[in-house]
Amino acid sequence: MAASPFARTSMQPLSGVLVLDFSTLLPGPMATLVLAEAGAEVIKIERPGTGEDLRGYEPRFGDTSVSFAMLNRGKRSIAIDLKAPTAHSELRPLIEAADVVVEQFRPGVMDRLGFGYEALSAINPRVSIGKIATFAFTAAFTDASNCAWLSTPVLLTPPAK
Repeated sequence: MAASPFARTSMQPLSGVLVLDFSTLLPGPMATLVLAEAGAEVIKIERPGTGEDLRGYEPRFGDTSVSFAMLNRGKRSIAIDLKAPTAHSELRPLIEAADVVVEQFRPGVMDRLGFGYEALSAINPRVSIGKIATFAFTAAFTDASNCAWLSTPVLLTPPAK
C-alpha cells in the first residue's frame, strides 16, 4: 500500500522553519497550526500561570480545553512574562533562531513590549513577522479591542538582498 500524501515526513515544505507564536484565541493559533501541519516547528509563547485565554474555554475533555488542544496541536509552549525585565534575555536565543514571528496583539503592543519589528530585526535581520489584528493597523479602529474575527493579516519581511 502506498504511503499517504498527507503523512508527516521530513519532506514537509516547512521542515526546518522555526515559528514563534505570540497569538491567542482563534486567528493566530489557526494560522500557526497550518504552519505546524506543514512541518514548521512552532513555539507558542504564553503568559505564566494561566497560559493563553483559550485554555479556559469549554467544551473540555478532562482538564483540557478541546478548542485549545485542536488549535495548538503539534506546537510546543513556553511561559514567559513579556513585561518582566528578563523577558528579552529569555527570548533572545529563540528570536536569533526564528524564521517567522506571528503576533496578534493590538497595534503598538509589541513595540511597547520591546518586541516590535525594529527590535526583532535588529536581533535577527532575516526574520519575517506576521501580524494579525482585528480591523486595521492605522485606521480609527486601531484602539478597538473588539474580537470581531475580521482580521487583517500583514507579513513584514526584510528586503531581499
